[in-house]
Amino acid sequence: MDAVRNGMAELRGEEARHLTRVLRAEAGQRYEITDSQSAYLAEIVEARGERVVFQVIEPIESQPLPVRITLCAALIKFDRFEWIVEKATELGVDRVLPVETARCEKGLLEASRKRTERWIRIARESSQQSRRVRSPEILPAVRFDRSLATEAECRYFLEETTAPALLRILPECRSYADRIAILSGPEGGWLDAERQAAAAAGWQPASLGPLVLRAETAAAAAIAILVNAWLAGA
Repeated sequence: MDAVRNGMAELRGEEARHLTRVLRAEAGQRYEITDSQSAYLAEIVEARGERVVFQVIEPIESQPLPVRITLCAALIKFDRFEWIVEKATELGVDRVLPVETARCEKGLLEASRKRTERWIRIARESSQQSRRVRSPEILPAVRFDRSLATEAECRYFLEETTAPALLRILPECRSYADRIAILSGPEGGWLDAERQAAAAAGWQPASLGPLVLRAETAAAAAIAILVNAWLAGA
């Protein structure tokens, strides 16, 4: 939904076709809609093919996310990376930055450029499912060294059990304006050179527990811990 003007909103293209042809939407039905700024309860006044027109009934109060998280996620097989995008969106990340690391499969960085639009669509659909007002930003993939320049007040490099627990190194004072970055690793883990580069760039190593987690599990677990820590402490 691009915009709400004078109490009216219009949906076109693939999403409109899905409503009219798959969900059999028709005039009089009510939906929750968003223009990426606010959420509304709206009623369909026209539904034909690739065009659905809504009339806004009332705004819906939406809760702000407790912290702005950038997930710097190592590129893994694309079906599993899509899972990361979907779950990271549901959990409340602000941005997703795909990262090529030393142990990523060859060719994933270049191939990712053709996948960005799909990831954006997955994030948008996941946002709708989880009632987010705004979808996270899906950034173009970068190499590991460039990801280390990601700006944030707190930056955490997900490690195995030798690192301190993530919960133990969070700042005591937290606010909704805080920016957090998480760097999650690839299948097979980090090289020592990558660990050293992250430490030199100011990233804090952090563990998620005594077990070895899959890449996508680690990313989701870290996001959940941070969002709940900020909800409790902001």
